[in-house]
Amino acid sequence: MALVADKNMQFALQGALARPQALGIRSLTYAIRPHMGRDGGVRTTGADVLACDAGRFRHALMMLDFQGCGQEHETPLTLEARLDEQLQRVWGARAKAIVISPEVDIWMWGADNALHEVLQWQKATSIRDWLHAQGFDFDAQGKPWQPKEAMEAVCREQRLPRSSAIYEKITGRISLQHCTDPTFQRLRRQLVTWFGH
Repeated sequence: MALVADKNMQFALQGALARPQALGIRSLTYAIRPHMGRDGGVRTTGADVLACDAGRFRHALMMLDFQGCGQEHETPLTLEARLDEQLQRVWGARAKAIVISPEVDIWMWGADNALHEVLQWQKATSIRDWLHAQGFDFDAQGKPWQPKEAMEAVCREQRLPRSSAIYEKITGRISLQHCTDPTFQRLRRQLVTWFGH
């Protein structure tokens, strides 16, 4: 069972879970539910919501974006540890919180070829070069500091309707084994611990 903050996160997770071999896990049967209260709702009531499902599911994930969750005075890892403690009261080691920093959109910025394909990018310049020319700054891994706004800018440029399905298509194509995002690595390690071969 996964409780997530919104449909973008739900679809990104679906795209990844649909590729169990790329994650290094066996095939799963799972349910993913977005929280109506988004990131802040997952943070404040997520453990209680998931407690109701402890008898129906073997494991639980609780996922939210750090940006917009209302606890930005903490570090993402401190918040994640606190949420893990809340989950463990009911689930023990069967549940894990994942606080994505800054937000799930950062996972979309893996390989250029996947982005170009999904976003139907035909320009001579790469998506990242185009974004740089639009004033976006990038970190040392080549990911935009404002990943959601960067994705929205590209979708506007391509006249693509903003859709959660884009997130599923991208995570369905990017390398899951070589993703350098620390949050995604923590998620993958937890999945391998629970569901590895």
